[in-house]
Amino acid sequence: MIELSHVVVALMKGVTHRESDEPLWQALLDHQAKVREYVSVMGLELLLDEAEGYAYLRQRPQDEGAGLPRLVSRRPLSYPVSLLLALLRKRLAEFDARSGEVRLVLRRDEIADTVRIFMPDSGNEVRQLDRIDAHIKKVVELGFLRPLRGNDDQFEVLRILKAFVDAQWLHDFDERLADYRKHAAQEAAS
Repeated sequence: MIELSHVVVALMKGVTHRESDEPLWQALLDHQAKVREYVSVMGLELLLDEAEGYAYLRQRPQDEGAGLPRLVSRRPLSYPVSLLLALLRKRLAEFDARSGEVRLVLRRDEIADTVRIFMPDSGNEVRQLDRIDAHIKKVVELGFLRPLRGNDDQFEVLRILKAFVDAQWLHDFDERLADYRKHAAQEAAS
């Protein structure tokens, strides 16, 4: 049986997915109340979505954290990575609305075509694809995309993206895309 400390350590390292480690997931469900109590001492809270099969720790809002320093650091994302996350979230919402499937799998060229519309024209197609690949790699590192085993050209969009790019943010998506288009036009002009 997996102990509480193993569950907490796994959560401290990052997102825990049901499909990645079933015994750990079951231990998390079994010790959920203890995990919540344990991490709350550090100003963290457990976010667990049983339906989607993921769990992670998040810093409690400052007003609840009694002035504790941030344990989980925040890092600003670049414009292209933010754009890619927004576009992937939109694709996931569309996929969920029209499909009964659980996994959204996209090819690298599908992702590139989706992003390319909003990026400044560079005149150098190869260089632009290299940049898009770098952005895809960053999104993989952030844990929102997972390359399929044996096929580095296909990626699964992980459902945890829904927790970070929420419905309200998605609702404002069209306005943000207009801002992104202006930003891309400004970059192209400079």
